[in-house]
Amino acid sequence: MDPRAARTIDALLSAAERLFSERPVDQVTVEEIATTAGVAIGSVYNHFGSKAGLHAALVERAVDADRRFMDRAYTTERSPVDQLYAAAEEYLEFYLANPEYFRMLAFPGDPGSYPAGRDLAERLAASVDKQNERMVTALRRGIAAGAIRDVDPEDVATVLWAAWNGIISLGWRSDPLRRSDDELRHLLRVATDAVAHGLLTEQK
Repeated sequence: MDPRAARTIDALLSAAERLFSERPVDQVTVEEIATTAGVAIGSVYNHFGSKAGLHAALVERAVDADRRFMDRAYTTERSPVDQLYAAAEEYLEFYLANPEYFRMLAFPGDPGSYPAGRDLAERLAASVDKQNERMVTALRRGIAAGAIRDVDPEDVATVLWAAWNGIISLGWRSDPLRRSDDELRHLLRVATDAVAHGLLTEQK
């Protein structure tokens, strides 16, 4: 890709990320995005086709970032339970490195009247489900090996994912309930411990 085009695309994505974190997507105009990025409004249409296209590209960037962190957790040398602990740790690292991407995936908000919002929300949910399926696969492996009790792996994965999201969200509170990065790491470990200890068979 031409370096100038790459810089324009990065500028637009960064501007959209900032603006979308401040207000619902349907309240942000293409003009605002272009002005914030310091580029001509036509650049949005040239590179993304529309605001919806730009939003979709931003979501894909968030999903790709999340996937890279999860790749580091679900490695073949780890046991299924160790993969759960690693996934919790890498999810926190994903949040620390990309807080707005984390919000976009974990708490996307109501698409409201945004024309392409509902379709994009469905695509985003499907992407999150695809990542959570890796947790489900790890649990199924543990069950098959006799290391994990016979539980519903999809239910357990949903519980862990929801718990991790709730804990990490404490990191951006502005009241006394706010937790530091180290406290978040500790709480994620506690939550994963609570679930993992209930999953293990007696022999473990």
